[in-house]
Amino acid sequence: MARLLQAPPKFHPSEWDIANKVQCARTESQKSRSERMIAESRRLLDEIEKTTHKTRGVVNKKIEQRLEEIKFWKQELDNKLGQIVHETEVLLTFKTRLEKSLESCKEPLIIAQKCLLNRQRRAGIDLVHDEVEQELVKEAEVLQGVIALLGRTLEQTNEQIRLNRSAKYSLEMDLKDKFTALMIDDYCASLTNNTPDTRYADNAVKIEGNFFSPEDWIDFSNMNVEKANKQRNNSLALRALIDGILSQTANDMRKQCEMVNVAFRNRVKEVKDAKRKLETLLAMVMDETASQEKNIAALKKAIADEEGPVKVAQTHLESRKHRPSVELCYDTVQYRLTSEVQEIAKNIQRQDTLAQAETELKGLSRQQLSLEQEIQVKENTLYIDEVLCMQMRESVCINSF
Repeated sequence: MARLLQAPPKFHPSEWDIANKVQCARTESQKSRSERMIAESRRLLDEIEKTTHKTRGVVNKKIEQRLEEIKFWKQELDNKLGQIVHETEVLLTFKTRLEKSLESCKEPLIIAQKCLLNRQRRAGIDLVHDEVEQELVKEAEVLQGVIALLGRTLEQTNEQIRLNRSAKYSLEMDLKDKFTALMIDDYCASLTNNTPDTRYADNAVKIEGNFFSPEDWIDFSNMNVEKANKQRNNSLALRALIDGILSQTANDMRKQCEMVNVAFRNRVKEVKDAKRKLETLLAMVMDETASQEKNIAALKKAIADEEGPVKVAQTHLESRKHRPSVELCYDTVQYRLTSEVQEIAKNIQRQDTLAQAETELKGLSRQQLSLEQEIQVKENTLYIDEVLCMQMRESVCINSF
């Protein structure tokens, strides 16, 4: 117990002095380390602040550059969109021209076919494969060829309009994305440390698989621009082609229409000339028929006029046969009476001439009937060509669209 209550050991003054010096040294060392740490921290904070400010400046500059790039491509896309929209609108007017031109071909074709059908009703020798028919057949072929060509061109135009609209859609989608990107980057450019809606975002720096390289981004818009340029150039070439086709087909149809009309006019003139000649011949035949009828009447009258004298002469001869005896003499009277009877008999035998005259009259009647029928054929042909066909063709109008 006495040991436990023993007083603690006492140190030597030199030990106390050393202990104080050690404590002072430790304190100074800790203070120095702390001061260096504070200085290093200040330098680091200053460096971080400068680096952050510099990085933020670089980022803001990059955002500004990106905004300029987006604006540039957006302007390019806007220009191409305006061009392709305008070109599509113009091409639509060309489509309307094609449709009107195609529709206008139907009536001339129907008229040409009706003319060919009407001309099948020509009769007799007039049912001939003449120049009019040849030109009508050619006109129908020309019109059918034009309709087929315009139809194919219209299909090509519809396809080009579809391609233009496809290019327009690609430009619009790209522009929509560019507008969204522009709004986002513009928003990003406006952010500062004091912006209230800034926040932490988990995995913000994680690169997803749907990121594209800047080259891909440029190539995508460039492809859309080139696609629009290509379709616009194709559309321009197609419009030039349509202009040429519409002009050429209109000229071809007008030329062939005039060829048909000239052939009709010439044919009508020929038929009228032939009809006039036939009418002249008919008049001649009718005059000759009248003359022959008069001749036959005269022949019949002459034969009838001989009946009295022959009866008298034969009565004379019969009576003188009854003279008696020697009085039955072949005297000059008997001789003259016999000559008279023979002469009258000879005249009566001229009935053969009457028969020939009647045969000729029948021939004239048949010729008259033939001429009248042929004139009717010509009148029928003139009615078909001049009245039905030519009047119907007056409504044919070949317009340039």
